[in-house]
Amino acid sequence: MKKTIYLLLISFLSEIVFAENVNVYTSRHYDSDDALYEEFTSETGIKINIISGKGSALLERIKSEGKNSPADIFFTVDAGNLWKVQKEGLFQSIKSKKILSSVPAELRGPNDEWTAIAKRARVVFYNPKKISPSEIKELTYEDLANEEWRNRVVIRSSSNMYNQSLVASLIANLGEKNTEIWAKGFVKNFARKPQGNDRSQIIAVSNGEADLAIANSYYIGIMLSGSAGEEQLKAAKKVKIHFPNQKDRGVHINISGAGILKNAPNPQNANLFLEFLLSKRVQKYMVDKSFEYPIVDGILPSPEIASFGLGFKEDDTAVRQFGELNPDAIRLMDRSGWK
Repeated sequence: MKKTIYLLLISFLSEIVFAENVNVYTSRHYDSDDALYEEFTSETGIKINIISGKGSALLERIKSEGKNSPADIFFTVDAGNLWKVQKEGLFQSIKSKKILSSVPAELRGPNDEWTAIAKRARVVFYNPKKISPSEIKELTYEDLANEEWRNRVVIRSSSNMYNQSLVASLIANLGEKNTEIWAKGFVKNFARKPQGNDRSQIIAVSNGEADLAIANSYYIGIMLSGSAGEEQLKAAKKVKIHFPNQKDRGVHINISGAGILKNAPNPQNANLFLEFLLSKRVQKYMVDKSFEYPIVDGILPSPEIASFGLGFKEDDTAVRQFGELNPDAIRLMDRSGWK
């Protein structure tokens, strides 16, 4: 009897402790996120425990922890990475009406198992001293395979998830056969062997190594902020952004996103945290610091990002397809010779 009472007491106390916590496994690496976590705790009294790492490592950790995993939320970048967790059956459906009414269906996972928190566009960077805006005014992703761009384009490797998701979006819109034809032509137009990160591609355009670069939009905000150093600031000031496919489907959009894990010990607290991230005040803070685009209507991006233009057309292809088509995209890129 005493043992039973003792176990019940331990269980009760554990529930009290858990009720004051939410455990976030995150592969996002923004120092500004720390201030958000502190503010959430200040507002709600719920302490956020952060486990940071690469998405793949965090996924393996969650799998190895099994039903006893303390993870409540998986927070990452790119819909493809959310898909990897989803296909393992590790998410639960989001039920919050606040979240579901704030985030368009195309920016949520199957069965609402995850949601976008912020957006980013995969855009074309160019040096206006070498290429006039009128020259590429109607440029599409498809045009980048044309012979006129031979040896003039830089992009990072095919192992990068951002590129895999871009190719997956092309498969969704053009079909696999046409996308493979495109990819083979695109690879011929590389100015150099794929190397470096997105900022390396922007720098290559600024210093004349290439005429066009494909990279995520928020990187130019980081560079223009000066936080990445004087060299990157100078490089960023030399380039402009072009949003492809404005005459048809629009520029490729991807996300930062999060989901509540199936075995979350604190699902209510996790839900509150996601609602917090999608509130207008927090959305504004996030995009000002991360240089992404907001999910919630009525919020402007940072001044650095807004300076390149607002109101551009966004591709509304469901981001869940980037994960579903990821294996096809990887095989296609390999066949095309994209290293």
